Amino acid sequence: MPRAGVSGIFSRTMPMADWLKKLVSFTPLMKEIPGAGGKKNPLGDKGENVAARYVRSTLGYKILTRNFRIEGGEVDIVARDGKTLVFIEVKTRAYDDPTPEEQVNEFKTHQITKAAKVFLSRYGFPQPPARFDIIAIVWPTGREPIIRHTPNAFEATF
Repeated sequence: MPRAGVSGIFSRTMPMADWLKKLVSFTPLMKEIPGAGGKKNPLGDKGENVAARYVRSTLGYKILTRNFRIEGGEVDIVARDGKTLVFIEVKTRAYDDPTPEEQVNEFKTHQITKAAKVFLSRYGFPQPPARFDIIAIVWPTGREPIIRHTPNAFEATF
């Protein structure tokens, strides 16, 4: 069942047109870069690149940035779906037991929420509607990846 994201958490006084202008005119901070984020996980890096292509090509979202990091939190992909900001966690595994989606635990959702709040703070108030999605990629060795998208996968933790 879809859950509310962070869309109603921060509303205050800025006219919607102002935040929408900022959202639409946002310049991406980073393009697709092999090994983006400096991770030591080649499968994870490949999965994030596949997820980014899926988000752009299949879902039609505009990617604003990748690997947005703050102290104590990170969002793999920040994208725009119409007027909604989408904070996407990508989990890539060679196996499906446990599922990649199940590995996005309470600690991880809290880290993603912290980073999302910092990202949203650049828009002033009211903030644009936002949600948290998960893209799970199961990529067995020597086979094509299986991609699953879960919109509204979890709610903000605070």
